[in-house]
Amino acid sequence: MSFTTSLWEEITPIYKKILDLPFNKELTEGTLPEDTFAFYMKQDALYLADFSKALAIAGAKSQSADELKDFLDFATGAVVVERALHESFLQKFDTHIDVDKSPTCFAYTHFLLSTASLEDYPVAVAALLPCFWIYREVGLHIHQKSAKNNPYREWIITYAGEDFSESVDRAIEITELAAQKSSDAVRGRMRSAFADSTRMEWMFWDSAYRVGQWPV
Repeated sequence: MSFTTSLWEEITPIYKKILDLPFNKELTEGTLPEDTFAFYMKQDALYLADFSKALAIAGAKSQSADELKDFLDFATGAVVVERALHESFLQKFDTHIDVDKSPTCFAYTHFLLSTASLEDYPVAVAALLPCFWIYREVGLHIHQKSAKNNPYREWIITYAGEDFSESVDRAIEITELAAQKSSDAVRGRMRSAFADSTRMEWMFWDSAYRVGQWPV
């Protein structure tokens, strides 16, 4: 079994809980309230700004010119493609980013930025991988089960699409190569980072559904 396959097996229970979240069930059915999805898109846009920075920071630590280019391409794609997706929905809903980061968004982005900045390269790439991999699997799952004329079809198609899948495959490959070159101790930290990001993916969707706010 490859290292990345073992990572996925370890987080499969969390992934199944992500699929069972009310947000994703109602997104699949096309019944998710517009206000809830709009709040999610605003938080995702705020998340994306820091995620792209974390990608660039991690890429700068690579000893491979090809991997550096890959991470810069990931960061550029996140800004160009996903920002366009956010803007199209916000325009459709006649709204704009008028909120601060939710507690969950704040925690997740700071985890990624600190891990990318302070940890070894293999740990950084493992922390960043769930945002790629889980979104593809969720997108494919929802695409297969989505209601006809789903109002969120554009979102679904983006993450179930071939272009995004190719990026995910490359991110998995980079993580696998990093693990092969790492000690057991570093691979242990990679496992922890991957699991922590996966938990935060669950928290992000849950927080979006609840319209999570700071308590004071």
